[in-house]
Amino acid sequence: MKSYIVFLLQIMVWSGYTLAEWLSQHDRIIFKVVMFIVFFNIAIWIGKKIIQTNAKTAIITFISLSIYTIFHFIMNQWVN
Repeated sequence: MKSYIVFLLQIMVWSGYTLAEWLSQHDRIIFKVVMFIVFFNIAIWIGKKIIQTNAKTAIITFISLSIYTIFHFIMNQWVN
């Protein structure tokens, strides 16, 4: 159950990243990379606080980021 909660919270973090990226359309790529690193650290921190194991946190973060990326790519193809 904790894994599912972490997964949902991380999907919310990635959605927040999308909103922040959309609001900063005209920023340089270096700022977008820094912003991604910040959101990635937030996602990792959430996982570590709830699950408290590094391996499980890494797996859940990888899965949530992968699913989010696939969904984001599909939505971009569908909208454009």
